[in-house]
Amino acid sequence: MQAVILVGGEGTRLRPLTFGTPKPMVPIVGVPFLARTLERLYEAGIRDVILPAGYMPQAITEYFGDGSRLDMKITYVIEDEPLGTAGAIKNVEKHITGPFFMMNGDVLTSLDLRAMIAYHQEKGGLGVLHLIKVEDPSSFGCVVHDESGRISQFIEKPPKGTEPTNEINAGTYLLDPKVLDFIPPGRNVSIERETFPRILADGQRLYAYTTEDYWIDVGRPEHYLTVHRDVLSGVMPLEVEPGISGAGAANADCANLIAPVHIGEGTMIAREARVGPNVVLGKNCRIAAGAAIEDSVLWDDVVVEEGATIEETIIASRSTIGANAKIGKGSVIGHDARVEPGTVAPEGSRIGPSAPIGAR
Repeated sequence: MQAVILVGGEGTRLRPLTFGTPKPMVPIVGVPFLARTLERLYEAGIRDVILPAGYMPQAITEYFGDGSRLDMKITYVIEDEPLGTAGAIKNVEKHITGPFFMMNGDVLTSLDLRAMIAYHQEKGGLGVLHLIKVEDPSSFGCVVHDESGRISQFIEKPPKGTEPTNEINAGTYLLDPKVLDFIPPGRNVSIERETFPRILADGQRLYAYTTEDYWIDVGRPEHYLTVHRDVLSGVMPLEVEPGISGAGAANADCANLIAPVHIGEGTMIAREARVGPNVVLGKNCRIAAGAAIEDSVLWDDVVVEEGATIEETIIASRSTIGANAKIGKGSVIGHDARVEPGTVAPEGSRIGPSAPIGAR
């Protein structure tokens, strides 16, 4: 069994974070998101992974190498131009040797991959699609199927109130290699809009695998923060201890740590700071006296100076938040940025290194 993980996107919704880090390498509690996906594959017994990459591929290849460090085999195929979800797997066709998982690179889920394999072996057909139920399916691709699970129709983003089902495509597929015969080579092709409907029109069988597993698209800043709250609370099961956790927790002298908080190795927090709840601090951060951080994720080497206030914010590596600055909810601060002392950044600010916000 193999897996193809789509990691070629530019992550535009996460900018400015993804100006310096490709989306698959954005950390989830200090570990690259792609590494979290590879962990799940390893647990399911899958060791052969193909990565169609396009945007900043060197960051991925340098971190994972050939996969031997993880006891896996990783094959990279670099796209010169975006090929879409189906075009990407057609482009790696020569590396596919049998049934394979296809996974969107921006989905975090607790899906049991072994159970999905067993389901595919039971049903047969050309593939199985993981579905989940949502309250409002109008923003997603709805999938209609019968009681046996056989899919009959795909409806992309139906107008609200017209949805025939609340079951949506969750972005993990287990496919027979014959699916590749339905994908034209050399152009951008969507598997959801073009390939899957073409397979149904040909009379071939695709099956739905609907579960109640945890599922979220981490490609939006607000979802990225939600993921961390869910991991810290245990809603999304990852190997993160409850309460005050992380390699840096033992050295935290802060008198006002409000659980849950995860602290990376080498991070120093002044005793007079206030940190938490729902805060993740990367490695080697420095949090000064009087600073207050809540519901936020800070990557490595972030400096927060005296009296700064941060709430519901993502801060990329090596950035500095000046003394007494106030960062509004929903803000995203890119790599190597400096927010000057006394700054009042409004809610939803996007701050990058090329355009620091000065005092107001």
